[in-house]
Order: sequence, then structure tokens, then C-alpha cells
Amino acid sequence: MSDILTAPSGSKLYLLGNEAVVRGALENRISVAATYPGTPSSEIGDVFMDVAKDAGMYFEFSSNEKVALEVAASAAASGLRSFVWMKHVGLNVAADSFMSLAYTKLRAGMIVLSADDPSMWSSQNEQDNRWYARLGNAPLLEPSSPQEMKDLMQYAFEVSEKSGLAVLMRTTTRVSHMRGVVTMGEVHVGKQKGEFIQDPGRFVPLPAAAYVAHKRILGVLAELARDVESSPWNRVYGQGGKLGVLTSGPTFNYAMDVVQEYDLPVDVLKLTFTYPFPENTVLEFINGHDAILVAEEVDPIMEKEVLAIIGKYGLNKKVYGKLDGTMPMPYEFSTDILKAGIGKALGTTLPEKEPVATDLQLPVRPPVWCPGCGHRMMYSATKAAIEHLGIKNAIYPTDIGCYSLSAAAPFKMADYLLSMGSSIGTASGLSVATDQKVVGFIGDSTFFHSGMPPLVNAVHAARKLVIVVLDNRITAMTGGQPNPGIPVNGMGDAAPEVSIEAITKAIGVGFVKTVDPANLAAAQAVMEEALAFDGVAVVIAKHPCVMIKPKGETQKKKLVFAVNREACDKCMVCVTRFACPAMFVDEDGTVAIDEALCSGCAVCVQVCPQKAISVRRQP
Repeated sequence: MSDILTAPSGSKLYLLGNEAVVRGALENRISVAATYPGTPSSEIGDVFMDVAKDAGMYFEFSSNEKVALEVAASAAASGLRSFVWMKHVGLNVAADSFMSLAYTKLRAGMIVLSADDPSMWSSQNEQDNRWYARLGNAPLLEPSSPQEMKDLMQYAFEVSEKSGLAVLMRTTTRVSHMRGVVTMGEVHVGKQKGEFIQDPGRFVPLPAAAYVAHKRILGVLAELARDVESSPWNRVYGQGGKLGVLTSGPTFNYAMDVVQEYDLPVDVLKLTFTYPFPENTVLEFINGHDAILVAEEVDPIMEKEVLAIIGKYGLNKKVYGKLDGTMPMPYEFSTDILKAGIGKALGTTLPEKEPVATDLQLPVRPPVWCPGCGHRMMYSATKAAIEHLGIKNAIYPTDIGCYSLSAAAPFKMADYLLSMGSSIGTASGLSVATDQKVVGFIGDSTFFHSGMPPLVNAVHAARKLVIVVLDNRITAMTGGQPNPGIPVNGMGDAAPEVSIEAITKAIGVGFVKTVDPANLAAAQAVMEEALAFDGVAVVIAKHPCVMIKPKGETQKKKLVFAVNREACDKCMVCVTRFACPAMFVDEDGTVAIDEALCSGCAVCVQVCPQKAISVRRQP
């Protein structure tokens, strides 16, 4: 990752889009960067964590996206260029402050990157954050490649500083995780300190100030609408076909693949600066073609803009897109989808090319907890406690994180999920709405992100429920970033460790206990106590993520576990109830353990009713 900082101008690196955008920030006097990790944007923070100190800038993993945006906004208000990024649902969290940001004219450039996730590869919903540009009065840029992600940083900072508005950069999974050759520019890191000059009329949007600011914002957007018409980032590819394809972001790549592969008489207008919408540019493109195909992922935003232009100017043009069924409404696009759409708009069916892949069907591989994961241990102990107490029809609100995999067999202990931190809020609501026992699960990073306010609410409302905080000492699902519960910050420096136990006690929770779920009997006993408590009970299951590699681990002797075939009675409890992926059923029906996958947690020894699992040490 250090090459992203040190590579000389003119050199080339093979980078992810998420890596290239960091280089773009470093080339354009970035001073402050902040985020809360979320796929598909997580790698941006991973790179900044590695290079920020050497670059002489400031970077942090904030407790949530709203805080991250406020850190970046404060820097821009103090004259320092700033950058904040998040996955698409993260902008929902930051939206309260994002909506007010335009009402405070910034003193330096600020970029807000939203990494959308069409097809929901790692998300709980599919939403199109281009709407946020219109809601939040933010200029919108949409890159389509790693090179553009880097190069657009300069343009975005320039637009931001000219307008005083934060610029929204919308990427998608396929752009963020696309890898390509990127040509480097010169690195220019910004100042370390700025100065905040008090100006309440500018930075405190009370009603009187906001009233004036809104009119200013409309004027700025009108000026930007004129500028966007001459933007070098909006251009036509082609030589005068009858069909015009209007597109942006990764869909441009698919469209060009089809046009070039089949040598079609089709022009493609690629919009990169997409809000304010370039009306005159699009009008000229419409007038130059018999029909228009609008290809965009998720919502028909540009398509509606095109129809509005056609109506405004009384044009008689056929528009193909999502609204007439030519293009599918949900999910991300592909070259095949563009081929079908362009073919329909041309009134033909484009021939199939020779397949390059085989007909071999790959096995389905659903995501699972790693061997040795503390989550599996705690869910197993909780299920045992529920069964031992004879509790029927318990409800298990879950949250965003690795523990949402509890929805799968054999546990099936994920019943309700809305958003980050919702497990505690919904647990509180379910305890009001039903007489069922409610056990909510939340992770340590998610607890700091948005779990504390609903816990305050549950205590104040005198609810009766159990919350299990799965503290694996890291932000695991997004790649192992720090959170306030560990003694390291985003710069890699030592930092105060915030105690979840102390917070819950300070909130007023009447039952708070911490347990290592690797001891299944102890974890089950604590859960039974919590389930019997008359009030809000919090159990903190503290067990490090198995992906955290302690220093010197490779020098340690490893515990090797094996099933004693003579002692195993093939009850399958270890497979059907605990389901560690290191355990499998051999050809003769006996359970075996894959040494390569086994983490040596030893919990299977506790699970086996016949004590048929032996252990030895191996250098």
C-alpha cells in the first residue's frame, strides 16, 4: 500500500478504484479524511490507515458515518480540504448533517463519496444515492474506472471550492472493486492545521440564516448548471448513429463493450458530472438521434430528466429505458443486459458470441462463520440456555455484522433486521408488542456506531429484554478496522479503549456481565441468569476475532484436533448443532476435522457428547 503514496508522477500502478481514489486525494492537498467502514468502500480506509501518518495528514475511523461527515465538514469549514466516504446506507446515517451542509458555505473543498451496492452484494437494501445530490444540494460526479476515481478528485475539489458546496461522488461496487492500470500524478498533501473564523450567520443555520442561505444555494446551483454544460467530463463516443445511448458510471463500460464488439452504429453520451443535470448537452444529443436509450443502474433518474426535456421542448422522440421495460428496474447491469437493451432499441436481436466458459456448475458456497469464531460459540450457548429453560417462541432481533449469518441453519436465530443498531431498538419494541422472550444481538463496533441511544431508551422505558454484545475486538465484517473498543486508532497510534461494560452500567442497565463464549458452560450459565432477570440485561461476549493474528503466533505450537473414530457414535451433534466448517462427514459417515481449517479453539471438545475428540500438540 505504501506505493500508493510513494509512486512517482508518471508511473503506473494496478489499483482498485478504492485504492486509486486515495492517490487522487493525496495528489490534491488532502488534509483530513474520515470514515466508518462499510463495503464496498472499506478499502479506502484501509489504505489511508497505512499511509496517512507518512503523508503528514489526519485520518480517523469515526464511530459512525454522521460523526465522520461532521469531522470532515469541520475541517473544510476551517480551510482544510477534506474527504469522507461510506457505503450507500451510511449516507442515511450521515444525512441529518449532510442536508444542512450546503447551508454553510465551506472554506475549502470537501468530497463525500457514496459507494452504492446495486444487487445488494453486501447490503441490506438497494438504494440509489444520486437522489441525495438533489436532496442535499450537492454537485454529483460518477466515475466509471479507477483512473477516473483518481482524476476526478482534482475536479471535485475545484467544483467544491468554487461553489462552497460539498461534492457527492457516487461509485458502485463494480467501480470501487474494479482493478485497472492507473497513471500517477504528483503527490501534494495539504496543511496539517487550518483556522476556524467565527461567522454564525454562515455556519449556524438558524431559521433566519437558513432562509437567506437557501436562496444563495439556488443561485450557486444555477451557476453550476451553466458550468456543467462545458464540463470536459461529459462527452459523446461515436460517429453519428441513429440511436443514442445515455449512460453514466459503470454502465458506460457495458455499453461501450456492446457497441464496439458488434460494431454498432450507436452513439454513447457518457455523463460524469450528472447533477446539476446538463440539460443543453442532453437536448443536443436527443436532437441528433431518432431514439434514445437511457442505461442507468437502480432508479430511472436520468430517464425522467430526458422525458422532462422532451416534454419541455415539445420533441417527438422515442425513449427506451426502465420505464418502458426495455431495461430492468432492479439490480446492477451487465454487458448481456446492455446487449439486450440496445438490440431492442435497434429493433434487432444481437447474435450470441461463442461462450468462453464451461458448463461446469460451481457449488453453492454460502458465507459462514470462520472456524473458531466466537459468534458461533455464543449463539450455541444461547440456544442451549433457551432450551434448558424451556423457553418457547423466543425472538432474536439481529444487526449488521458477521452475526447476521445466524439467520442460516443450524442456528436460525435472526428474526428482525432494519439497520445498524436496530437490534436494540426493535428488541425494545418487540418487548412492548409481545409477551415473547426477546434476545437481541449486536456487535462491538455496531454498539458504538448506533447501539447506545436505543439502549438508553430501553432502560428508561423499563423494558424486559436481553442484549448480547458480541465483542470480537475488531470491526470484522469489513476487513478488521479499529473501533473505539480497542486501544488503537485509525492512524495506528495507541488510543484510549472505551469500555462497553462501563457504558452499559453508566446507562443504568441492571444486569451486566462479561463472558468468554469459548467456555460454553460458563456462557450458558450467564445467559440463563440474564434470561431470568426482570429488566434490561446485557451480556458482553468477549472473544477476539479468529482473523486477528497475535504477534508470534506462527512460532507457537499448534493444537491439532482429531475425531476418535472408535468413540464417535455418529450422533452428528457437532455437525448439525455447532456446524464448525472445519468439521465434515467422511465417506463412511464418521465426522472428521480438517486440520488446515481448524483454528484450535477447542470448543468442539466441549460440544461432543461422547468426548470423542482428542487433541495433540504439533510444532
